[in-house]
Amino acid sequence: MTNHTSNKLDGKVAIITGGASGIGEEAARQLTNHGAYVVIADIQDKKGHDLVLSIGSHRCIYIHCDVTDEHQVKSLVESTLQSNGHLDILFSNAGIMNNIKQDILEFDIPAFESLFAINVRGVAACVKHGARAMVAGGIKGSIICTASIAASNGNENRVDYVMSKHAVLGLVRSASKQLGAYGIRLERSAESEACG
Repeated sequence: MTNHTSNKLDGKVAIITGGASGIGEEAARQLTNHGAYVVIADIQDKKGHDLVLSIGSHRCIYIHCDVTDEHQVKSLVESTLQSNGHLDILFSNAGIMNNIKQDILEFDIPAFESLFAINVRGVAACVKHGARAMVAGGIKGSIICTASIAASNGNENRVDYVMSKHAVLGLVRSASKQLGAYGIRLERSAESEACG
């Protein structure tokens, strides 16, 4: 069971998509260590439930959510509000990288569309519904979107992935101009994974 390392996030409620493994799992551990209550959202149900057991069910909950379905994202945010009354932090972290080479000469459009459904459309749905909840509740919260150094560097074998991270960067830059007026901070995380 996790012990608090600080209480700077006591009373804060966070949602993390893609929260059952990798960066999302570590973020869930860190946020709960600092006192936040975390809603872990993912499609990896066993990993999600195991993570709740590891952290402690008094500090977090797991909810199945496929971010490609906007209705599921909306329901995730609504259930969080019903259970906790407010939303302070949204970490839109769910994302994939295709396991096929995606160069421009052999570009697989269906694979690209599947990747964009998660990496771009899913992020946009999360930002939309998370921001609406914060605005409605008068919460000056934080929305973080997982980006990548690939958005700046490019990659000849992962064209679709790089495109998706460029789109996330554009979303963050554009939405922050609107949401800043409500005191909501929108930023990208500094993920720097290799995508060779």
